[in-house]
Formats: sequence, C-alpha cells, structure tokens
Amino acid sequence: MAFELPNLPYAHDALAAGGMSKETLEFHHDLHHNAYVTNGNKLIEGTEWADKSLEEIISGTYDASSVAQNGIFNNISQLWNHNQFWEMMGPSGRDMPGELEARIKDGFGSVEKMKTEFAAAGAGRSIRLWLVLAGG
Repeated sequence: MAFELPNLPYAHDALAAGGMSKETLEFHHDLHHNAYVTNGNKLIEGTEWADKSLEEIISGTYDASSVAQNGIFNNISQLWNHNQFWEMMGPSGRDMPGELEARIKDGFGSVEKMKTEFAAAGAGRSIRLWLVLAGG
C-alpha cells in the first residue's frame, strides 16, 4: 500500500494571519511533507512493511537503543507527524475545545503557561513537541 500526500484541509493562504505565509505552507506541505511520502514509500517497497499502516511501521521499526533511528522509522514517523500537524492547525479564530482547555489549565495552571513551557522545551531544537494525555 503506497502512502499519499493528503490534501490540506484549508487553502494554502489560510494560515497567513497566524504567521505562516502561502509560500511557506506550499514549501512545507507540497515539497517537504511530500518528500517523506516519496522516500517512505521507496524505503518500504518490497519489505515486510509494504502493506502495514503508518502506526504499525512506526512501532515496528522504532529502535529504543538507538538515538539515530533507521530511515524507514524516520520517514514514516515524519509522514505520520505531518499528517497530524496539518489537521491540528487551522485558520485563526478557531476555539480550543473546552475539555482540552480545562485539562491544560488543570495541568499547567493556564494555557499561556503551557505555551511558555512548550516554547522553552523546544527552544534551539528542530523538533515538534506534542501534548499527550497519558493513558488516552
């Protein structure tokens, strides 16, 4: 099963008000994300992973003993990551779901404090940070 680059759930210029220009979104989605799709498909072709889901490939190729993960894990996990990324982002004016806001406030004290802690944790790193509810 070959993976495909999903369409954006909004126009390329929809995030401009929030600081991501049309050109940046075109580059990041159409070229950068698509490279993970193309490379990931090439790496799994003809392997035991060719007919597996993204999640199965990620969990099956992750090497907890290695900081430098293998190419299949790197490409497929970034493909999954970007698929989530575009769905979670959206044009300005969208409200945060009430339950999520309540849990953030409960865990961090405020949404602003969570944003500050996330910015500090990611400073100087080329990574994405995820807020995850343990056990759910």
